[in-house]
Amino acid sequence: MNIRKQIPNIITCFSLLSGCIAIVMAMEGRLFAAVIAVVAASCFDFLDGFSARLLHAYSVTGKELDSLSDEVSFGVAPGMIIFYLLSQICPSLPFGTLNAFIPYFAFVIPILSGLRLAKFNIDTRQTESFLGLPVPAHALFWASLAYSLQPLIPIYSGVVLAVALIVSIFLTSLLLVSEIPMFSMKVKSAGWKGNELRYILGACGIGFIAFGGILGIAATIFLYVLLSIFNNK
Repeated sequence: MNIRKQIPNIITCFSLLSGCIAIVMAMEGRLFAAVIAVVAASCFDFLDGFSARLLHAYSVTGKELDSLSDEVSFGVAPGMIIFYLLSQICPSLPFGTLNAFIPYFAFVIPILSGLRLAKFNIDTRQTESFLGLPVPAHALFWASLAYSLQPLIPIYSGVVLAVALIVSIFLTSLLLVSEIPMFSMKVKSAGWKGNELRYILGACGIGFIAFGGILGIAATIFLYVLLSIFNNK
């Protein structure tokens, strides 16, 4: 066995492990730990691709493992985080026995994430940029937003919050399978030219997180979507 060629797969396994931990943390209601696990999975997801390019260690196994890891870490994990959040809101809703079904809207996230990943695997147009929102960005958005909303549930919990969340779940999940071009964060050179959007997003992201904490991650992903949309007009 060539150990060098297995390094990207090992890193992918760490991403998968992080996703599994995020799911457990979500089930226990420990949303801060769940966010950290999703962030860790995102870092490992970036590193496995980087190491594969650096070491020229591409493989069919690696591609399939990466998709499986992404579905768990960036599909199921954020789905479980939102499932927990909606479960906390449900007791305040006026729908009687139907309240118990509300949290299952969260599973729109893993379903459309799976569709996104399947589409990405066979779409040769997405080598330098993306069509639709990447699943790691979508997962980071929802994990950080859910953590930030959790303290507000005792104050603002109710139909308005539940409906807003469900509508947002559908809207952002549809972005996953949309044809909207999204720029990649891969930097080929350190110069400003050609990397303007990446540097703007990076600088704003640092500012958002510095002033807004975990919620700054969601704000950064929202800005990423806006920059991508306006860049293609």
